[in-house]
Amino acid sequence: MEFNQIETRTDEMKSDEVRCFENDLELISISLEAEVPEALYAGMKDFISGNNKWDQSKLISSAIANFLFQNGSDDRAVTEKYLNDIFNL
Repeated sequence: MEFNQIETRTDEMKSDEVRCFENDLELISISLEAEVPEALYAGMKDFISGNNKWDQSKLISSAIANFLFQNGSDDRAVTEKYLNDIFNL
């Protein structure tokens, strides 16, 4: 995604949307609701309870970035998230 596309998207945002800053890129957070198999939920819950640096949001975000990167996404933000998660930055 080009920087000017990010600027355009942020100009169109409503004032009540949540904004997060990661590195020098501005990212917009959204809520996501999904049904997952109970076994995956239990595994996620166990992982999070044993790793203080992780929470549900970070885990899901990391999993999505991993999937997109490994399936050919060429978006710079996806690649950056994927690499940061690999090196625990």
